[in-house]
Amino acid sequence: MAQLEAIKETIIKGKRKEVPQLVQEALDEGVDPNTIINEYMIEALKEVGARFEAKKIFVPEMMISAKAMQAGLDLIKPILEESGGSDSKLGTVVIGTVFGDLHDIGKNLVILMLESSGFRVHNIGENVPPEDFVAKAQELGADVVGMSSLLTTGDPYVKSTVEAMKSSGLSGVKVICGGAAVTEKFAVEECGADGYAPDAMSAVRVTKELLGLG
Repeated sequence: MAQLEAIKETIIKGKRKEVPQLVQEALDEGVDPNTIINEYMIEALKEVGARFEAKKIFVPEMMISAKAMQAGLDLIKPILEESGGSDSKLGTVVIGTVFGDLHDIGKNLVILMLESSGFRVHNIGENVPPEDFVAKAQELGADVVGMSSLLTTGDPYVKSTVEAMKSSGLSGVKVICGGAAVTEKFAVEECGADGYAPDAMSAVRVTKELLGLG
């Protein structure tokens, strides 16, 4: 169907204003919302991610594409909620910036990419103390907790937050760290996190891998 391929291409090109109209046209023609998301929107995002990892595009272009996809998702969400939800929801992620750090741009891009890929994401903000990560993960039954740190001054709080999660008794919750101040060696080997993501697309991939989603 031409409209569906157009949705995919429009997201890849980041044409945010055009996506909702194309999505609406597909819905009007009776296309299943989950088909639009799973077979065209997420496929578009995979292509964007591949281009990013190949350094053919960079963070601004990736963010524009993700926002274009979000514009389409905003149209579909009410329909899915009315019909009992989307079968594309892969798990619940709690994400925040660690205590002592007020940066949010990288975290917000990760949120956008995770949501666009089918995860339920709960943003608990910036400057978040370890106990708040634990409390929110417990409250929401999180599958994954993600923490971001842009400043090296946040390193002790990355470590204390990972330790708080690991000693919380919340079995099965995976912990992922990322941000400019974090390295894989520090996050995984020194702090004991389950995974490390240097950028938004990696965050999606690592989250899926830790949850056994391929």
